[in-house]
This record gives sequence, structure tokens and C-alpha cells, in this order.
Amino acid sequence: MPEHRPLDLPENPRLVPNLVHFARALRKAGLRTGTGRVADAVRAVEAAGFTERADFYHVLEACFVSRAEERRVFAQVFRLFWRDPRFMEHMMAMMLPAVRGVAEDRTAQAAEKRAAEALLDGARMPERARPPEEEGEESEIEVDAAFTMSREERLRTLDFEQMSTEEVAAARRMLARLAFPVRPFPSRRAEAAPAGRRIDRRRSLRAAMRTGGEMQALHHVRPRPRWPALVALCDISGSMSQYSRILLHFLHAVSNRKGAGWADVHAFTFGTRLTNVTRHLRSRDVDAALAAAGAEAQDWEGGTRIGDCLHAFNRDWSRRVMGQGAVVLLITDGLDRGDPDRLSSEMERLHLTARRLVWINPLLRFGEFAPRATGIRAMLPHVDSFRAGHSIETIEALAEAISRPDDVGEKARLMGALRAG
Repeated sequence: MPEHRPLDLPENPRLVPNLVHFARALRKAGLRTGTGRVADAVRAVEAAGFTERADFYHVLEACFVSRAEERRVFAQVFRLFWRDPRFMEHMMAMMLPAVRGVAEDRTAQAAEKRAAEALLDGARMPERARPPEEEGEESEIEVDAAFTMSREERLRTLDFEQMSTEEVAAARRMLARLAFPVRPFPSRRAEAAPAGRRIDRRRSLRAAMRTGGEMQALHHVRPRPRWPALVALCDISGSMSQYSRILLHFLHAVSNRKGAGWADVHAFTFGTRLTNVTRHLRSRDVDAALAAAGAEAQDWEGGTRIGDCLHAFNRDWSRRVMGQGAVVLLITDGLDRGDPDRLSSEMERLHLTARRLVWINPLLRFGEFAPRATGIRAMLPHVDSFRAGHSIETIEALAEAISRPDDVGEKARLMGALRAG
């Protein structure tokens, strides 16, 4: 919360225009602001007064913020827009990647970047907020590494959580074009083939009966190919919400793409409870589909009960959606505080009913990642492949590896660390 100091704006005739520019900046940063909310903000400021900066902050927050995840972005835009004495310095530091180090809080970094881009792109800062040019100070030169590679190449390696609003939109478009092929597997049913290992004895004998018992040719059969279903279980808890949103866009594109090869695509979200959002992803409009899925899943950015949610899936949905030899994508960071024995048993049951179980964990973006968390240690032995999923590049690698039955990703290395620990 901003510090308690006078705002000193009661006689400023540009208060209303500045509120309009502030609303535009919030809209550029991804918040839903319109003329109605601006009018409400003006009336609220007139009613509440603005002698204290903290009061002014909370009045505007009540008018413009409608979801919990918008508070961080609102705080950053407010701090930069309303009379920050080092306004331009803050924005340029966020827009250019510094070579000194990497901030620990990636969520705060992404919120600041979105706020800075919104202010630079579409809104003017208040006239009274323009800081005087400071002379005599030494400026630190920072290197912008973004110019050394194309914009699309840089976007491929960027963490989803560090992306701005514009970059997230571009990433979604790239993922919508990404192919996600799958190889069929042989079924028990057979079909006629010109040549093969197995001789169709029944067909060969029937053909011989038409020629007086003389067998003139042998007929062959081969196993009929069958396409697996794709089942995605997406963690939508607070630490996973941004990754799951983008991956749900990708699953929407896969489920609506003709000729993708999958027999069917099923999607479930889980946090504190399990929600089936499959029917929403079948809508042609991706925005409408994700909005409907978000409205039905009431536990977005809540807690995590992985063991309980997997139990609900195994009990209620496994027989319905896993009958075609499904490939299961489990998208979660594995940070669960529930009973590890229950989580391990439910993971084992899920593994036994799936043709392949692929665990996608964004925590693999950290080079020093190790299976220290209790939930991760309980889940890791029961997956076929353990892969990262924090960028477009890692999703492309997943698309290439999904059809390889021998792909284990990082599982072998981490299982070795687990045994050594």
C-alpha cells in the first residue's frame, strides 16, 4: 500500500483528464476499464476526498479492480502514474533487461513490465507528475539484449509469467499454430492388408473354396490403427494460473483443429476441486471458451489439493475418458500440502489407467530445481515423462516428444537425485 502523504491535488483542474489517462493505462495493462468506471471514479473521489494518498489509492482501486489478480498490476500503474519522482527511470529500467541480475519475484516483475508498457504505449502522465530533469547524476548504461535476436525468437524462450499483455497475446497466436501430432497405436481389431506378418486364414480358406479347394493366394491382415485421446489436468492454483491459462489456449486450438489425429480432447482444471471444462473448449471462439471455463471453475488462484482432485478424477471420470488409451498431460508444479501417501496412491492409479502420463512442471525453468518438495517426491515415480512447460520453446519440445514412447524428459535425472537424497 502506498505511503501516507498528502496528494496535493484538490485544486488541480486536470484531475479528471488525468483520471481518464490513468484508466487508459490500466486498460493497456489488461484491466477492464470503460467510461462507466471512469465516471464512478470521479464521483467516488469527489465523495471521499483525496487529502491522503492512501485514501486516493483505495478509492481508485475499488472503482477499477474487479479481480484479485488485477491488484498487483493496478498498484504498479498507480505508483508509476501518480507523481513518482523517478517515473521515467523506473519505466526504462523495466523495459530494458538489466545485466546486473534477475529479480526473485517474477510475478511482480511481469506486473511492473505490463504497467510500464501500458504507460509508454497509450497514456500520458499527469502534467504535475512530470519530474524535473536531474542534472549532475551519473547514468548507468544498460545493455538491451533484445536487439540481438528477432522478436519471435525472443518470445519463444520467454517465461509465460514474465510476458506483458501484448506478448501473451502473441504467444497465444504462436501456440494456436503449433502442431501437436500423435502416432496411432495398434488395436486388437484387424484390417485387410496387401502384405503383412499375419495370414488371414479364414479369408484365405473362403477364397480357396471358390476355386474347388485350390489355394491360389494368401490373404493378410494387420492390426487396425487406433488414435488415442488427450486428457489434460490443469492446475489453476495461484502459482500456476498464468501457465494454465496459456496452455488452455493451446488445448483449445488442438481440440478445434481438424486432422490433428487425437480421437478426442478432454480438459479438466483443479485447485481445491476438480472441474470438467471440456465442453467449453469446443467453442470456436477461444475468448468465449476460456471465459466460460473460468466462470465454471470457481477455484482459480486458490489453494491446491492435488491428491483430492486426482481421487475425484479417478473415481468419477477415469472410465469415461480413459478408455481409448489416453495420453494424460498433468500440468502442475506439484506443490501440495496434503497427505503424500494419498497423493502417491492416486498418481499410481492414474498412471495405470493412462497409456502415457506426462507431467508438465514450470518449475523446471530453474536450473537448480531438485525434487525436495513432498508432493513432487510423491508424484515423480509414477509418471512416464517429466518435462518443462514455461515457454513456447518447451511446448514445442513437448509436441515433438509426445509421440516417442521412450521419452522420459528430466525424470531419469531427478529420480537419480531423489535416490541419492
